[in-house]
Amino acid sequence: MTNDRAVGIHDLSFRTGSLVLTHAELSKHTGASVAKYHKGLGQQAMSLPAADEDIVTMAADAAAPIIERHGTDRICTLLFATETSIDQSKAAGVYVHSLLNLPSNIRVVELKQACYGATAALQFAAALVQREPEQQVLVLASDIACYDLDSPGEATQGAAAVAMLVSVDPSLVEINTPSGLYTHDVMDFWRPNYRATALVNGKKSMAAYLAAVEGAWHDYQAREGLSIEKIRTVCYHQPFTRMAFKAHRHLLDTAGVEADATATDHAIAPTTHYNEIIGNSYTASLYLALASLLDAEDELDAETLGFFSYGSGSVAEFFTGRVVPGYRAQLRTTAHLEAISRRRDIDYNAYRRVHTQPLPDDGSQHRLPHQTQGSFRLSGMEDHQRIYEAVHVSADIACSKGTHRRLTPTV
Repeated sequence: MTNDRAVGIHDLSFRTGSLVLTHAELSKHTGASVAKYHKGLGQQAMSLPAADEDIVTMAADAAAPIIERHGTDRICTLLFATETSIDQSKAAGVYVHSLLNLPSNIRVVELKQACYGATAALQFAAALVQREPEQQVLVLASDIACYDLDSPGEATQGAAAVAMLVSVDPSLVEINTPSGLYTHDVMDFWRPNYRATALVNGKKSMAAYLAAVEGAWHDYQAREGLSIEKIRTVCYHQPFTRMAFKAHRHLLDTAGVEADATATDHAIAPTTHYNEIIGNSYTASLYLALASLLDAEDELDAETLGFFSYGSGSVAEFFTGRVVPGYRAQLRTTAHLEAISRRRDIDYNAYRRVHTQPLPDDGSQHRLPHQTQGSFRLSGMEDHQRIYEAVHVSADIACSKGTHRRLTPTV
């Protein structure tokens, strides 16, 4: 079955880690000027996961309000995008499926291509809904950006999850065609299976990012995309927020438009408010930029937005979306601000302890303290299995408070 109705993002919700380290605190111990972080990177603070939080708990916490509002009757697919996967075989979304007590007649798949994965999931979801308009797709993007202590990337760490419900007749953003695509084999950022933290060549990564902006834009134009003048602003993947400003200036130059500094700042700044106090969240980063823009004061009814998604290694995509008139009625601004404000400040020594306490890898029994501010937690490990539980969950989700969920791996 085909569909001529608009398809796009019907609802959007995000959550972040329960801990926060400010860059003012970080700078006291690294020897770097706080201005290097605040001005050079555009970062004010970084979210960190508590001991009992991971990509699953954050994603479930982000998705729960969507389930509460819309139910599960039409959700046929759950797509989980991440580059910090917890298992080489089992999709993290299967754990979320159980925590949210979703119906069994749902397909669940995990997608990976660095920070680009959530855009792949969004486009796959749009295609599924276009084919079968009666269904909805739940897209989850959840990551914890973690770098070696005292490394150049340390100040860009962060953690967050974004949940999006994709459907026909969306309430927030209609996804347009065409898309401009770009792929290039480059080792700018990668994480081998044997490493817990990523490896990055900073200068090469910035150059690869800007080359991808240019390549994706040229392909978008070759596919008869809109001119840059018809696009209100662009949401960018933000490994650090100043990168979005650099990228926009490069895009304008590529499109043959003079890049006025004041106009660029005015266009991009509203997309950076959440990322600058959360840090890099990999697959979630671009859609945190969208949440920041929608939650901002500017009215966007019927405006066309650009989206640039970049995943190191590298794959990129440029596409546009139209903001649905009346979108403000569906926003979750208060909940988003509460998710940020409830984080607990930690000092530098506590941060280093959090950073250097990995989960055991010998299969032994291990219990974790209850530290999360969220509704779901990783309670421990046993026999190489993660054990999750739901706490403080709305009655609208059929998981009673304190329900223990022992989740065994697939064969």
